[in-house]
This record gives sequence, C-alpha cells and structure tokens, in this order.
Amino acid sequence: MTDNTAVRDYWDRHIHDLEITRHPVGSPGFFADLDHYHFEKLHHLPRLIDFNGYRAQRVLEVGCGAGTDLVRFAKGGAIVTGVDLSSSAIALARQNFQQQGLEADLREADGEHLPFASESFDFIYAHGVVQYTANDRALVDECRRVLKTGGAAVFQAYNRISWLNALSKLMKVGLEHEDAPVLKKYSAAEFRAVLSGFRDVRIFEERFPVKSRLHGGWKGMLFNTFFVGTFNALPRAWVRRFGWHLVAFCRK
Repeated sequence: MTDNTAVRDYWDRHIHDLEITRHPVGSPGFFADLDHYHFEKLHHLPRLIDFNGYRAQRVLEVGCGAGTDLVRFAKGGAIVTGVDLSSSAIALARQNFQQQGLEADLREADGEHLPFASESFDFIYAHGVVQYTANDRALVDECRRVLKTGGAAVFQAYNRISWLNALSKLMKVGLEHEDAPVLKKYSAAEFRAVLSGFRDVRIFEERFPVKSRLHGGWKGMLFNTFFVGTFNALPRAWVRRFGWHLVAFCRK
C-alpha cells in the first residue's frame, strides 16, 4: 500500500487548478481566480452545501487546499479549522485567509491521524480527499471520531461509473491528477461501504459536463462544442447516476 509520505510529496508539488490563472501564486487575483473556477465547474456545491448555515459552530475541513471552500464557511460565521497533508497548501490557505481578513486554525496534518480530541466538531467537510489518501477508511474513521454525536459530515469521491471516467478512456485523455500516488474511484455502493460507520448516509451523484478551460485541440473543441450541450440536454433522470462526483451526506 502507498503510504502518505508519497502523497504528501506529490501535493506539495501540485497546486490544484494552478493552470487556470495567470496571476502570481498567492496574490489576491490568484485566489479570486481559484474561487471563480472552483464554483464554475462545481456549480452544484452552493446548492448542496449551506456555507452560511454554520454560524458559531465548529467546522473542520480535511484536505482544505488553498482554503477556497473553507473561506466560504468562515464568511458565513463558522469557527473554522482546516488541515491538509501538504505544507504548500497550508501556506496558501494562510495567505488566503490573511488577505480576506478572516480567522482560521490551519494546520499541516494527516487526515488519517487528526490532531484533535474526539467529539470536537459540529460539521466536517472532506471534499476531494478520500480518493487520494492511502487508507480511505482510516480517514473516514478519524473524521467520525472527531465529529460530535449527532453532527454531520460531507465527503466527496469520484464515481467510477461516470460520464467522465468513460469519456477519458474513450478519448484517451487522462484525468486530472491521474499521476497521483493514490487515485481511487468508487461505485456508489463501494463508497457507501467506506462510510458504513455512520448511522445515516445519503449519496448524490453530481458534477455533470461543463465547458473546460484545461483542454484544447480538436478533442477540447468536440467536448466543449458538442458533448457538453448534448449530454446536458438529456433528461437528468436518465443520466443522474453517471455524475462524476459522489457527494455523501453523513450523520454520526
């Protein structure tokens, strides 16, 4: 099994979505571009996640990256904590919060070994981290340990039975971060099994095609011009189960 030393080294060298901005890394323009692109491609998140719904509650984000989502929880009045395996990610998150005049407890830490007491947080958010860690069940179990009884957690992972996974194989276009030391994809049933320690789990398939800024050439043209429009014209009931993201809402 790959350990998280290799995972840490990889994410220290790879800043997520860096290619979409021309602003210097760590500048206000850089963070503004990250926020815009993040919620452009993940436009379902504000519909599913009430970023303003945790005022005065303790919120932990595991795998916080540059703090794009965590900033929204902080702006909504939450008392926020963010951890990431990557020291470069935590450095960026600190710059992000400082520039926006917001407070957060930001720490370099392994999600499989969280440095917090049990029953510490009201809400835990782990978007895009389960699939990249060496031991997915250990990370989920740690999140459940530090979550208060009755508290909620949101996890996101990649759907193996999805339009994007199939399209990448058909068009021979690699997935983003396909070279990461760990990259897991799950069926909804497999993901539910990883989350089985929670008393209540609801999984939604999300993230359907939007135009890409990352792929050019004839493949990018076909994707943006034909595939996106055609796929999204289909009745959602026909294609819902093929969303690229599995978003799980869990209750302890």
